[in-house]
Amino acid sequence: MHIHILGVCGTFMGGLAALAREAGHRVTGCDSGVYPPMSDQLRALGIELIEGYSADQLALKPDMFVVGNVVSRARLPDGTPRYPLMESILEAGLPYTSGPQWLSDHVLHAPGQSRHVLAIAGTHGKTTTTAMLSWVLEHAGLTPGFLIGGVPLNFGVSARLGRLAKGQSRPLFVIEADEYDTAFFDKRSKFVHYRPRTAVLNNLEFDHADIFPDLAAIERQFHHLVRTVPASGRLVVNAEQESLQRVLSMGQWSEVAGFGASPHATWQLRGEPSDFEVLHQGAVKGRVQWALGGVHNQMNALAAVIAAEHVGVAVADACQALSSFENVRRRMEVRGRVGTGAQAITVYDDFAHHPTAIRTTVDGLRRQVGTARILAVFEPRSNTMKLGAMKSQLPWSLEQADLAFCHTAGLDWDAAQALAPMGARAHIAGDIESLVAQVKAAARPGDHVLCMSNGGFGGVHAKLLQALK
Repeated sequence: MHIHILGVCGTFMGGLAALAREAGHRVTGCDSGVYPPMSDQLRALGIELIEGYSADQLALKPDMFVVGNVVSRARLPDGTPRYPLMESILEAGLPYTSGPQWLSDHVLHAPGQSRHVLAIAGTHGKTTTTAMLSWVLEHAGLTPGFLIGGVPLNFGVSARLGRLAKGQSRPLFVIEADEYDTAFFDKRSKFVHYRPRTAVLNNLEFDHADIFPDLAAIERQFHHLVRTVPASGRLVVNAEQESLQRVLSMGQWSEVAGFGASPHATWQLRGEPSDFEVLHQGAVKGRVQWALGGVHNQMNALAAVIAAEHVGVAVADACQALSSFENVRRRMEVRGRVGTGAQAITVYDDFAHHPTAIRTTVDGLRRQVGTARILAVFEPRSNTMKLGAMKSQLPWSLEQADLAFCHTAGLDWDAAQALAPMGARAHIAGDIESLVAQVKAAARPGDHVLCMSNGGFGGVHAKLLQALK
C-alpha cells in the first residue's frame, strides 16, 4: 500500500510513518516547514517529504491519504484554503483516514495479527511512562513494538513494530495514548481507536482548553477508553485522583489495579524518589534505584511496573529494568554546563508546559539541587496556555523557583499581571534575545537554569550557553 501522510513531521504522525515503512508500505508525506529532527529521521528511512500542502500532490496517486490533526478546513485571510490538498481530496472523493484509525487497522489490530496493546493515558507523564514500560518489556526479552511521543534514550527511536516473543499469544505494543482529538472529521480522542488490553490512567486534569470546555468533557473521553478494554484486561489507575474515580464510577468491566502512596491503594511505593520499594497488598515485591528524581517519576514507574506485570513480567524484574532506564530526550535533559565543579551553571531542557507539569518539574529539580538557585525560563506555548485558561496558576507552579523568566511572544493576555504575585522574582520578555539577556544578567555561579516549553523555544538553550560563557 502507498500512503501519503498530511502533517508527517509531528511526533505521532512521524512515528506512524516509520511504522508503516517498517511494515513494508510505501510512505510519502507533507508538512509546513518540513523540520528536523523528525524530517531527518524520516528521510533516513527513505520517506519522501514534500514542503506544504499543494493540491498537485494528488498526482502521487496513493492508495490512502492519512490526515494528521494539524489539518483543518481553515481559510487564509484572502479566502483561499489553508490546506488546498485536503480540499482537493474531498472534492475528488479520494480515500482518506485519520492517523489513529490507520494505525489501528493496519498495525494494532490488522486482520489476523492483532497485538496486545498497552496504552498509557494521562494529562502528564505519558511519554515517560510509555518509554519506561517499553524498556521494562524489552529488558524482559519481550521485544515490544512502541509508538512514543519522544525519543527514549534506551532505544534511540520513537517507534518500531516489535515482534512476537516466546510465551506470548500476541505481539506486545506500547502506545502513548493521547486524549487530543483525532482529526477535523473525527473529534473523538485519539486513544479511542487503540482498543488496549492494558490501559494506564496515570492522572487527569483539565487541559486542551481549545477543544474541551471543562474537565467533565475530558473525563467522558477517558471513559470511552475504559469501555474498550475487555473483561480480561487491566485498568492501571492512579487511586489518588478524584477525576479518575469519577471516570470509573461511570462503569468498569475490567480488573482495576489502583496505585499510589495512599494506604487504600492496592499497589504502593515507599521511599525516596531515587530509591524506593514497590508494594502489592502491603508486601514488598521489588526495589528501584535510579538517577531520576521527582515523585512524579516514582508514580510513572509504579504504573509501568503494574502494566508489565499484567503481561507476565515479575515485579522484581521490572524494578531491576527501571534501574537502567535512561529517560527521554527533553525530560530534565542537561543541555550543557558553563564552568566546572560546584561553580558551574547548568542549563536544562524540559517539555513541561501545563502548570502542574511545571510545578512538578521545578519541585523535582529542587529535590536534586537543594538550596542552589533555580532560574525557571518558560514559554506558555500550548493552546491551553495561549488562551490564558490557566495563567492564574503560574505563580503556584513556580513557587520553588528563585527567579522566573517568561517568554511572552504570541500571548493575548498580560503575563506581567499574571505573575505579579511573584513580585521581583518574575521577569517577562517579548523576544528570545531579551530573555537571554535577562537570564545572563541574573545568573550566578552554581545556578541551575531550567528551560520549559513544548516547542523548540527559539533555540534558547544554545543561546543561553553561549551567552553565559
